[in-house]
Amino acid sequence: MGEFQTHYEVLSSCSEEEEEVENNDDQAHHDAVYMIHTVPPNSKAHWNHIENLDEFFTRVYQYHQRHGFACMVLEDFLQLLQFAFVVIFSTFLMTCVNYNILFANERVYTNGTVRKITIPEVILPLGQCIQKFDFILSLCLLVALVFWILRVVKVVFNVFKYMEMRSFYLTALNISSYDMPNMTWHEVQRKLLEVQKEQQMCIHKTELTELDIYHRILRFKNYTIAMVNKSVLPLKYNLPFVGNYVSLSTGLKYNMEFLLFWGPWSAFENKWHLKNEYKDKNIHRRKMLSERLARKMLWLGLANLALSPLIFLWQILYFFFRYTELVKNKPAVLGARRWSNYARQYLRHYNELDHEFDARMSKGYHAASIYVSIFTSPFLTIIAKNIAFFAGSILAVLVVLTVIDEDVLTVEHILATITVAGVVVTSCRVLIPQENTVHSPDMLMRNILAHIHYIPDNWNGNAHTYHVRDEFLLLFQYKAVYLLEELFSPLITPFILIFCFRRKASEIVDFFHNFTVEVVGVGDVCSFAQMDIRKHGNPQWVSEADTDANQYNQGEDGKIELSLMHFHLTNPEWKPPENCSMFINNIKEQVHRDLTSLSSMQQDGTGMGYSHYQSLVPSGATGLGIGYTSMVSSIAGQSAMSPSFNLSTAPSGASRLRGAVSQYEGPGMQSVGNMNSVHGSFGPHSIGNKHYDEGTLELMSNDMSYSALFMHDTRSRRGYDSLDNIRARAVWQRHETSPGTPSSAATALMPNIQEEHIVEVDREEGGNSNQAV
Repeated sequence: MGEFQTHYEVLSSCSEEEEEVENNDDQAHHDAVYMIHTVPPNSKAHWNHIENLDEFFTRVYQYHQRHGFACMVLEDFLQLLQFAFVVIFSTFLMTCVNYNILFANERVYTNGTVRKITIPEVILPLGQCIQKFDFILSLCLLVALVFWILRVVKVVFNVFKYMEMRSFYLTALNISSYDMPNMTWHEVQRKLLEVQKEQQMCIHKTELTELDIYHRILRFKNYTIAMVNKSVLPLKYNLPFVGNYVSLSTGLKYNMEFLLFWGPWSAFENKWHLKNEYKDKNIHRRKMLSERLARKMLWLGLANLALSPLIFLWQILYFFFRYTELVKNKPAVLGARRWSNYARQYLRHYNELDHEFDARMSKGYHAASIYVSIFTSPFLTIIAKNIAFFAGSILAVLVVLTVIDEDVLTVEHILATITVAGVVVTSCRVLIPQENTVHSPDMLMRNILAHIHYIPDNWNGNAHTYHVRDEFLLLFQYKAVYLLEELFSPLITPFILIFCFRRKASEIVDFFHNFTVEVVGVGDVCSFAQMDIRKHGNPQWVSEADTDANQYNQGEDGKIELSLMHFHLTNPEWKPPENCSMFINNIKEQVHRDLTSLSSMQQDGTGMGYSHYQSLVPSGATGLGIGYTSMVSSIAGQSAMSPSFNLSTAPSGASRLRGAVSQYEGPGMQSVGNMNSVHGSFGPHSIGNKHYDEGTLELMSNDMSYSALFMHDTRSRRGYDSLDNIRARAVWQRHETSPGTPSSAATALMPNIQEEHIVEVDREEGGNSNQAV
């Protein structure tokens, strides 16, 4: 990483690459050589031909996100100090404290009277401390020392890397340490692409794109997201007495990445190239490879099992020092919620950086908290109120007594009783709903969907049910549950690796084989991360004519389509491939058609436009919420408040559509009134070399929520239309067809009717189709 060659080596490598890629194109070769020769001679460092661009771009991103050299060095050294403190302080508490004197089991006398003890009297001499070291404690200290030394070596190595990155920011990007904290990643990335043109960090391509940088930073994360999306990784379980459960602890995630991506047994021979044996088309070879992977999983699981006591002990100590004071002062933190580790994989877009994902999840946190709080059990509420009353009464009496006389605190266990009573009262309040609040579960779920972008189909219209609530809790778990999972992860992870992951070894090998593509200038990447609508588009989200994907190749839950739209809005200067441009343009045209229909309704001036438009929406779709029909209500409301308002004559930027795409968003128009233009603000031909200010980019990124809702509602409308057509044609078949052979007219009308659909219609209509007709 960061290995820089001389001019001669760079020119040689560049010549070889040009001969291979450009087929001995002399002019291209001359241009490439000339570009490298024009590196400014006064630069402190030349950043051409970086061998490991994955690691380099990742360090560029981390340097920006961690706020520069000083913060990174300080954080790393304090983590070393924190680890040493936990080990030394824990050893001190176990061996060097005389607890008999501390707990007053042994009295200390002076002149025949009992006196208060002092700290030196509690602490044992160093020689007595060392005598208490047994074999197990000595082994733990030895392992901790070796681990700490390795971390010191890594930190020192990283400091040199940080210095190198600081030089890159100063000399190549021309970003000072003073300006860097106030710059967005988009600005840094823009400068990074300019440096590539000048100094050829990557010699395989003259110019890099935003997607190339994202691919290198998120190469392995994109694979993980894809395997979760296609249910290749065994993360969901059906446990007795528990039901559906998801397990993806930090320890399990670390072992999974070590096994598949960067460990000595990984599927990649370096950071950017998949091993050739995974690309082999021979089925028997892949079978042998899957068996070998299963054996590696077994050995890794056994290694985790052998180290689990030490890791579990460390988890106990770390959690004790980290959270005890927090729980004592703020016990409500255990009742707070967080997005689970599984949610951070399931809800993440392809090519979405950490800070982008964290910001999106944070926006949906409040609505998610309100949603789960509306599900209360009257039975538990009654119990919680009474327990809170009893515990609160005891707490109130003890607090009053301590105010009257502080000597009350010297009574044995009084302070502990006050602390426990406070924790009990706070915990009970979590189970007691707030008064005078009314919530709509379905509207809250729509609000959540606007930010998380992914929900299962069966959640639509069922947000008020406990079944949906329980599934949502797999994504939005209690922090106390998270802490317990992390605490016991060292004991559970070995068994998951041995008994669950081994059964998926062949599917993992096939996934790497089938869904890896080589990209020039990037290397091997997950094909889903290319966001190729033609190859991986879901027919439920795009027209069947726009995708060739089958059930195995398609992305699930609109992952490809929503990821493409998100990346398009986050990086508006990126020029998508033709099929991706067609998909974005199709959405823009759909918005244009909808707004044109609304504009024509406004011409009537009768005030009936909205009700008429509602009648055009398929049955069952009118309750979908702000993503589609509230777009109509918002425009109709503006028209009602201002009779002179006309969509066809509205000025540019007159108003933003609430609940639908806006003028700042990819599929939207440049203005609400620009009804005759089919070019959106961010169409593939309207970008050019334009640079957007960071405020506009922030608006575009935020407005992804509107695009997500619109795309979900468009998909739902397509589903409703399909179901309505099936129902109508099935009823027509019952009406036109005799008990014998169907008539030619009915057969012509229903070439694609499936028997299960007809049975479903019969069940819904009570089996009396003729009566319905």
